[in-house]
Amino acid sequence: MPEFIAKTLFGLEEVLAEELRNLGAREVKTYHRAVGFTGDSKMLYKANYHLRTALKILVPLGEDTINNETELYNYVRSVRWDRYIGVNDTLAVDVAMKTDIFRHTQYIAQKIKDAIVDQFRDKYGARPSVDLDHPTLRINAYISDRTIKLSRDSSGDSLHRRGYRYKQGPAPMNEVLAAGLIKLSGWNGHEPLVDFMCGSGTIAIEAALSAARIPPGDLRSDYGFQKWKDYDPKLFQEVVHEVKRKTGFSGFSVYAADITPESVHLATRHAQNAGVLKMIDFRTGHFSDYVPPPPPGVVVINPPYGERINQENLNELYTQIGDKLKKAFTGYEAWIISSNAEAMKHIGLRPSKKITVFNGQLECRFNRYSLYEGSKKAEKSDDS
Repeated sequence: MPEFIAKTLFGLEEVLAEELRNLGAREVKTYHRAVGFTGDSKMLYKANYHLRTALKILVPLGEDTINNETELYNYVRSVRWDRYIGVNDTLAVDVAMKTDIFRHTQYIAQKIKDAIVDQFRDKYGARPSVDLDHPTLRINAYISDRTIKLSRDSSGDSLHRRGYRYKQGPAPMNEVLAAGLIKLSGWNGHEPLVDFMCGSGTIAIEAALSAARIPPGDLRSDYGFQKWKDYDPKLFQEVVHEVKRKTGFSGFSVYAADITPESVHLATRHAQNAGVLKMIDFRTGHFSDYVPPPPPGVVVINPPYGERINQENLNELYTQIGDKLKKAFTGYEAWIISSNAEAMKHIGLRPSKKITVFNGQLECRFNRYSLYEGSKKAEKSDDS
């Protein structure tokens, strides 16, 4: 069984590993921002189609130790690239580095491309061309210290691009992060889930997709592996047709609101594109006026971090959020993500759990607050 590598965001490794085990993957191992697993071609297709917290699924080609550009070039040229593409095909190279021997990823990508096309030119008298957007083969190169690892990218576009967005709202959350937060919250899909600062609706939509068991690949029509020589279209259709969707929802299970009518309109448009509009109760208004469904339930919100608000006003906003949670959400568990540690102190509740995640380049805390009756004390903080 070949090994595959599923790339993810920091803090979601264990969540992704559990997803893979539930899919039937074997030998699941967690790494930094990645999870390794083994399986056959069907498992590769299933991973791309079903995984909610994966960004890419890579198929390793090999690795070697290098000390300079010449050794890099020679190693890349030693790979039998004609097993994967022909002279009439196209390629693209993505490079990530954590090393002191090279400085510029674009330059190294060019060197890797040169080694591949030189091999074809010398062997066949012709060479594949470059297509950065829709190549036949997208190659992933990761250089760590003196080690280079080459992989085939089976996903093509990042898997966070589900296909339901038609327009970005301000500071949109990555769909993979939103799905990961839902899973980290422990929401069971049956109790209410509330996001009263929903923006363009990503958290609510990812929650609804999960509850409805709609695969995140349902709206995608293009994967990298579909251009490969060994692609089996019948096998992929088998993966798609095996999906069993939950139908016949009674009432709403996901609730979303925002103060901006434009944001709610955008969120409803995205939810409609995703096929989950009937599952989400959208409202427009300030969160201070929001009336939640009866508990128990889960709140997941992504408030502003301070990019467009000064710290004093941001602290006041977080104070209002904490007051609303204490007054209106008794019996709920609330989860808040933010990169602003100072503002988080103004929630006025002691977190019962803290998880480190990244929203883009921002290191964030995803904190849980257990909302008991006022006479009860908050549970002991779990910061480990």
